[in-house]
Amino acid sequence: MQIVKSVAEMQSICRKLRTQDALLGFVPTMGALHKGHLSLVERATAECQTVVASIFVNPLQFAPGEDFAKYPRTFEQDSRQLEAEGVAILFAPDATEMYPEGAVTTITVPGIGDRLDGASRPGHFTGVATVVAKLFHIVTPHRAYFGQKDAAQLAVLQQMIQDLNFDLELVSCAIVRDTDGLALSSRNQYLSGPEREQALGLHRALTRIEQSIANGERRSSTLLQIGRNILDAATGVRVDYLAIVDAKSLLPVASVETGTLIAVAAYVGRTRLIDNFLPT
Repeated sequence: MQIVKSVAEMQSICRKLRTQDALLGFVPTMGALHKGHLSLVERATAECQTVVASIFVNPLQFAPGEDFAKYPRTFEQDSRQLEAEGVAILFAPDATEMYPEGAVTTITVPGIGDRLDGASRPGHFTGVATVVAKLFHIVTPHRAYFGQKDAAQLAVLQQMIQDLNFDLELVSCAIVRDTDGLALSSRNQYLSGPEREQALGLHRALTRIEQSIANGERRSSTLLQIGRNILDAATGVRVDYLAIVDAKSLLPVASVETGTLIAVAAYVGRTRLIDNFLPT
């Protein structure tokens, strides 16, 4: 696996790759890889002839007081895992390479970027959209792979891809969970033993809502109350949002239909966790 740290070198390599009659897949990450990340790589390597991954902890998407400084950085271990999964090239720039002195341009996706996590973390999706747009321009992939756990991010990026005419396909990949149902996240390692148990309240709430839908309940107001009852009873869980929205616009919907997203964000201790599902 080739490790590249320069934007110019990465662009040169990817220009040559794009001239070949083969699909170029891209898996952007912030490192601290777990099985969820590796599932994206597995799908990319199954569908594309060449796979590029990136590791970049993006300072632009962290607000003051958030966990940028302590965000886990495990580059050597991550590199070994990516190479073992068949990644051909790892792009690992530093912050000055991605945001050189004098860089002032950012990308904002108004409306949709201000909903769910965008409402809780003002400016977060501007940071996400900006870095992902830059990565897309540098790597120029045919397909880019993201996890469904970050459902609001997927919606924002899909809107950006459409509006800015990026010539690529955004591929959403299923959430990977631990054996007890907790959605895998790099931030799970912040949790203490008791907090790890408390965090299961998010999955229990979503599971109860999913069961209620399967039993015929479709009204959002009723389903939200069912979920809130579970979360309110969960020790140590401080809810940020529980929402039933259109998966593309992130606007609330009155009832669950095809294309509805049911999402939750909550703090367990000092750790913010997210989870969701798409009803069938």
